[in-house]
Amino acid sequence: MSKQFMRFINDESGATAIEYGLIAALIGTAIIAGATTLGGNLSSSFSSIAGTVKSATKTK
Repeated sequence: MSKQFMRFINDESGATAIEYGLIAALIGTAIIAGATTLGGNLSSSFSSIAGTVKSATKTK
């Protein structure tokens, strides 16, 4: 029984899986944050371009 308990205590395979899960979660969070920021910037840029094109077509 003591031998099995010590083997359980020394087993680090679960810790490795948790570490990989945390890394994946952090990468996912960074991707979502970056995409949100980029999406807002793209929306602003496209709105500006659309306004410029709209005003250019009205003057002709």
